[in-house]
Amino acid sequence: MTERERYEAVVVGAGPGGAAAAATLARYGVETLVLERGAEAGSKNVSGGLIYAETSAPVTIDDLFPDFRAEAAERPVTRYYLHNVAGDRVETFDLGALHEHDTEWADAVLRRKMDAWLADRVHEMTRETGGGLLTGVRANGLLRSERGEVVGVTTDELDPIEADVIIAADGVNSELARDAGLMDWADPDEWFQGVKAVVDVPAEAVNDRFAIDEDEGAAHLFSGDLFSDVRGGGFLYTNEDSLSVGTVFHLDSLVAERAEPHELLDALLTHPLLAQWFGDDYREREYAAKLVPDSKKAALREPHAGRLLVVGDAAGQMQAQGPIIKGMNHAVTAGALAGEAFAQARGRGRPEDAGRLYAEKLRDEGVMRKLRPRGYDLVRTVAERDGVTDTVDSLLTSRLGRLGIRALSGSLEGLYGSPRLSAVVPDTRTPYVTLPTVIAEELGTRVADESGVEPPSLEERIGELTYDTDVGNPHITLRDDSYAASGAAVTACPVSAKDFGGGCYREEVVRTNGSEERVVSLDTQPCVECGTCAVVADTEWRHPRGGKGVAFDQG
Repeated sequence: MTERERYEAVVVGAGPGGAAAAATLARYGVETLVLERGAEAGSKNVSGGLIYAETSAPVTIDDLFPDFRAEAAERPVTRYYLHNVAGDRVETFDLGALHEHDTEWADAVLRRKMDAWLADRVHEMTRETGGGLLTGVRANGLLRSERGEVVGVTTDELDPIEADVIIAADGVNSELARDAGLMDWADPDEWFQGVKAVVDVPAEAVNDRFAIDEDEGAAHLFSGDLFSDVRGGGFLYTNEDSLSVGTVFHLDSLVAERAEPHELLDALLTHPLLAQWFGDDYREREYAAKLVPDSKKAALREPHAGRLLVVGDAAGQMQAQGPIIKGMNHAVTAGALAGEAFAQARGRGRPEDAGRLYAEKLRDEGVMRKLRPRGYDLVRTVAERDGVTDTVDSLLTSRLGRLGIRALSGSLEGLYGSPRLSAVVPDTRTPYVTLPTVIAEELGTRVADESGVEPPSLEERIGELTYDTDVGNPHITLRDDSYAASGAAVTACPVSAKDFGGGCYREEVVRTNGSEERVVSLDTQPCVECGTCAVVADTEWRHPRGGKGVAFDQG
């Protein structure tokens, strides 16, 4: 029988969920090894991003890492606004009440800085129990016994590793969750795609342009007609000396509209409303993208299989609370509960009960009620029918509907700020496009500023990213290169575009024997590893080997 390296616990992924799991396990004295595929923690991760500490949460990140806010975060978000946009007309709502609901604090973060800081703390903690943290190691699958039971992980760089528990915190593209049959990429309706630019703005300018102090921050959201008919919206968060500006759209809507993510981002960046915040010298530090699970549809109710426990995006644990997105806080809570569940199960002499206990904790602590609100399922059965959406939109855009918007002008901000209503907003064109457009047309004020922003081209954005290409080992292969099967990736991929030859996916016409066929070609070198093509094209998708591929400097 082969002797293998063995640990009590293996945590895959050193983001907030993995860090919380490892820190909790270490506190219980569990021998824990953490595997991170990036050359440095955070180099593979992207977030919008705000991290919340909810009052109702059993664990927050500063419970586990007391210096987190001072050392790893950017700015606290003390102001929160939603801008309804129709052309150059804008009506702004203060969503402070919704933002502050169940909120102890919320901070803007950049993932490279945050995750690297967390990884240093985690490495110190896990070394004390006989483990540690290894970077540049890709866990590519689950190790199984002869009877098919999960007993560890396999990697590209190391021999197989056995463990009593494996906690998969390896992100939205989790190879372990897929290997276990817990997650798949079959339905674009279950995913959002986020694309963002980190924009360079000096700290003093951030304070002046947003009228905030150095210990304050602002969040601005955008919806309406500036993104055509694509369901989703935009965001802007203030960092210490930069801005995170981006868009988040339902992936099925991106595909249906054949919209190109970089163009949607540019539509936001060049809107005159944002001119007041960018100033005269627009410079992007980084362009990035990722998939985001819609927890209302994708969150696993039983996020475990044998010894495998799944946390964070890998388990679909991202909450879209109306316009507000909460993900990292749920990853922290889930990671801590998973670590606690194993430690308690081990203490009872039944480590095999860890998965069941973890799922119970998610339910008992109210996490699943937030991720899978029951009211949404009821609303969805009616409101997400095409006929209903068309009828509601027709009413809103009619003279009667516009009169109703005017009559409700004093109440709309309060309705948008309702936690109960925000949890059951249907995923249709109405709340993302039609309603905010009509609100802006009827109630909005014309923006007088003009935008002088000239965003970089897609080619320039790709050229500024850092890559360590794994020559000869492409991490994506096309199973079907026909346009019918994989053509959606040409526009949906955030580093591809129609008639652009420098991205991952290109449309080509092959002529043989007098006939023409539209096909798709693939070049994985500029890939940002978001996973979009795994959902919208017929591909075999995996992560690059440890330390290879793109490395984000900001995240």
